[in-house]
Amino acid sequence: MSDHSAADIDLAVIAGDGIGPEVVAEGLKVLEAVTAGSGTKVSSTAYDLGATRWNATGETLPHSVLDELRGHDAILLGAIGDPSVPSGVLERGILLPLRFALDHFVNLRPAKLYPGVESPLAIERVAPDGIDFVVVREGTEGPYVGNGGSLRAGTPHEIATEVSVNTRFGVERVVREAFARAQARPRRHLTLVHKHNVLTHAGHLWRRTVDEVGAEFPDVETAYQHVDAATIFLVTDPGRFDVIVTDNLFGDIITDIAAAIAGGIGLAASGNINPTGESPSMFEPVHGSAPDIAGQGVADPTATILSVAMLLEHLGRTDEAARVEAAVAADLAQRGSAARTTSAIGDAVAARLS
Repeated sequence: MSDHSAADIDLAVIAGDGIGPEVVAEGLKVLEAVTAGSGTKVSSTAYDLGATRWNATGETLPHSVLDELRGHDAILLGAIGDPSVPSGVLERGILLPLRFALDHFVNLRPAKLYPGVESPLAIERVAPDGIDFVVVREGTEGPYVGNGGSLRAGTPHEIATEVSVNTRFGVERVVREAFARAQARPRRHLTLVHKHNVLTHAGHLWRRTVDEVGAEFPDVETAYQHVDAATIFLVTDPGRFDVIVTDNLFGDIITDIAAAIAGGIGLAASGNINPTGESPSMFEPVHGSAPDIAGQGVADPTATILSVAMLLEHLGRTDEAARVEAAVAADLAQRGSAARTTSAIGDAVAARLS
C-alpha cells in the first residue's frame, strides 16, 4: 500500500468497559502525536457500547449505531465485558454482530517478542532468532456463528449443540489473504493449523483449499500442524512459525498462547479486518476489560497503541505505522521493571513521535 499521510482519519471509538476507556485514551494520544504536522485531521466519534449502556437501556448494538459505524474509516475498540452483565450477552450482542455485519473475515494477531521484553520461554534455546509471526484467523465462520441449540434444558437429558460452519467461499478468502501476507514477509512460509484427522469434513476442506490456493503462490512454502501439535511447538519451537492460518476457534486459542510467549496479553494487538474495504475494520487489544484494576491507572496501554499501528497500516499509512511500532519498541527496550501509570506509558510513546 502507498502512504496516504495527508488524508484525514474519521475514527469510530468504542472505549467500552473496565480499563477500555483508559487504554483507548492513550491510543488516541499516540495517534494524534504521530499524525501531528502531517496535515491530517483526526476526528473521532465516541459510541457508548458496553455494560453501561446495557445496564441503563438493555441495548447492545442498535441498528442505528451499526449504520453509523459503517460510515467511518476504522473503529478503535477498548474492551467489552463486565461482571454486572450475564456472560455472553455483550459478546454475542456487540462483538460478534460487529464482526459478522461488517464482514471482518480476517482476525489478524501478530506475535512479536520485542527487545527488552521477557518471555516465559528460554528464548535462546527455543527461538534463538526470536519470535515474529502472525496468525490469520478466520473471523466469520466456525463454531461462533450461533448455529446450534439446546433441548430438554435443565433436565438430566439436556442436549446442547454448537455447529461449526465452514464454507469454501469463507475458507478460500481467508486462506488467500494469509498467502498474500506470507508472500510479503521475508520468510514466505505459511502453516495451516487444523485437526483434519478427526474433524474430517471441515479439516479436509481447509487442507484442500490451502493446497489449491498455494499453487498460485509457488514462492510460499507451506506446512501443516494438527492444532494439538501446534500448541506444543508454540512453546518449544515458536521460531518455526511465520504466518499461521486457521479457523475461528483454533485461532482464538492459539493466539492467546502466542500472546503469552511474546511477553503477555498486555502487549498483544489485533485487527478484525475486512480486506475489501467495503466496511470499516476494527482494531483492539487482545486483553479483556480487567474490571479488577479499572480506574486505577495501572493498565498497560501498549497493546492498544500497537493496535493503532495496525490501524494505520490498514489505512495505508505505512510510514506512520512503522513510526508507532518503533516508538513502542524503543519504550519497551528501556522500560525496565519500574511501575508506570497508564498515562505515563502513553506520554512516553507519544514523546518519541514528536
